[in-house]
Parts: sequence; C-alpha cells; structure tokens
Amino acid sequence: MIADMELFAELKKEEQDALWRHAAPFLVWVLVMCLPMQNLALRYALQVLAGVAALLVARPWRYYSGLSVRWLPVSVLVGAGVFAFWVIPESALMKRVPWLYDLYMSVAVRGAAVSVAGGSPYAPEQCGWVLSGVRLAGSAFVIAVIEEFFWRGFLMRWLRGHSFLGVIPRGMGWGILLTSSVLFGLEHSRWLMGVLAGLAYGLLYIRTGDLWAAVTAHITTNYLLGLYVLATGAYIFW
Repeated sequence: MIADMELFAELKKEEQDALWRHAAPFLVWVLVMCLPMQNLALRYALQVLAGVAALLVARPWRYYSGLSVRWLPVSVLVGAGVFAFWVIPESALMKRVPWLYDLYMSVAVRGAAVSVAGGSPYAPEQCGWVLSGVRLAGSAFVIAVIEEFFWRGFLMRWLRGHSFLGVIPRGMGWGILLTSSVLFGLEHSRWLMGVLAGLAYGLLYIRTGDLWAAVTAHITTNYLLGLYVLATGAYIFW
C-alpha cells in the first residue's frame, strides 16, 4: 500500500514536471515581450535569446521521439499551405475585389496589423540586417517550436485531461481541436487565419500522432512568411 502511494506521488510529480516543461518557454517568451522597450527589434532579439534558453532548460522534447521521415513531406506541405492562405487575403490579387478585401481587413485583422506607420522596426533599413535576420530565425526556429509545445503539446493534452503523459493524440476529439485552435487564433492579430492555422497544425498532430510533424509545419510557415516579408517589404505580417 505504501509502495503504491509512493509510486502514485512519483507519477504525479512527473506529470506536473512535464506540464511545466511544456508551458515555461511560452511564458518566458510572453514575459520578455511585455518589457517596456522602445526598440522592438532589440526586444525581439531578447525574446529569442530567452526563448532558446528556456527551451534548453525545459527540454520538453524529452517526452517525444524524433520526427519520423514519413511525415516530413506532409508537414512541409501543410506548413506551405498555411503560409499561402495567411498572405493571399492581403495580396494584390485580393485587392482587385475591394469589397471582399475591406471586409476581410475589417473583420479578420485587428487594428495594429492593418498598417505599419513610419516603417517597420524589423526592416533592415531600420534595425540592420543582423536584427532582421534574428527576427526571421526567431520566428521560424524559436517561437514556432515554443508555440507547438505549448498549444499542441501542452494545451491539447491538458484539455484532454486524465494522465498528461498518457494522452494519445489520436484520441483527441473535435472539441479539443476547436478550443485550442480558437485560443491559438486569438493570440494573433490575424485571428481568423490563426484559427485556421491552429486547426491545420492540430489536425496534423492528431492524425500523425507526432508533435514534431506540427512543429515542422509551423517552422515551414513562419520561415516562408519571413522570406516573403523580406523579399516584398510586407512588414505588416511582422
């Protein structure tokens, strides 16, 4: 009996430890983002450094096997698809239908993302290519990883309940997927595209059972978006 209680206590401690290892990097990222700094590019660089440090300390990937090569093509494809539907509604093509473009911008995009007054703080001519490069690398390889371990790895498992470590992705229902996707979408200025992205990443996670598939898709989206921003000057996406 005592041995069973000790085992239960040990398992509970391990569950709590796993929960915090998934959530802590995201919390660190948000805390640094709240620092009252006027130089946003420099603050983002600090977020990246803090995010990397938090990931290395927490190491949430310890609970997962590595990405299966079999899921790599579909992960990249999903990531590229999310990138496409993220930018198309604000493209020159959409502007040819003014009423539809205006409707999208008024309903699906919150104010701060509509325009970038006075130039973007992340543009090379404003902050230099080093900090612009940090912005690209941070969005693709740091926050994308942090968000997947938080929104899909932590929140979807937490919503499922029962044993955090014992949750099987394929056992998650549409309610969990929709709830986590809506919350993920509300984190973004382009909330509607954020919800759709959350559905894409979440469904990929459920269908493959591999969180690294969702991580790879998210990395692909953010990397393509960053390249698009730097190539076209569409800093409204940053």
